[in-house]
Amino acid sequence: MAIDIIQIVGLGLIATFLALVVKEQKPMFAFMLTVFVGVFIFLFLIDEIVKIIEMLEGIAERADLNMMYLQTILKIIGIAYIAEFGSQIAKDAGQAAIASKIELAGKILILVLAIPILTAVIEMVLSLLPT
Repeated sequence: MAIDIIQIVGLGLIATFLALVVKEQKPMFAFMLTVFVGVFIFLFLIDEIVKIIEMLEGIAERADLNMMYLQTILKIIGIAYIAEFGSQIAKDAGQAAIASKIELAGKILILVLAIPILTAVIEMVLSLLPT
């Protein structure tokens, strides 16, 4: 784990320095370098993400939880990370307005996915209240 973060930070710093050097002469190349390194870091972490998902599924099965809820929560987390990634790329390109729209879209999609969970929680609370 410590080696992984050292490699990721090293790659990120090298790419940052390269992008700063190249940015004055070829700004498009610097931006593409930034996007490429971001995607590469994400792909580097795919195995770790799969391990986390498998662990959470195992815990949910042992706790006899409805897998629909876990899948929904994982989708929500995925949307949050993807929206953040897209937003940061747009900000790096100097497009703050587009970045804010990506963030808004992510929040709305998260809310849509959360409605069934919120409904189940409200129904559970209401069933516990004395009538």
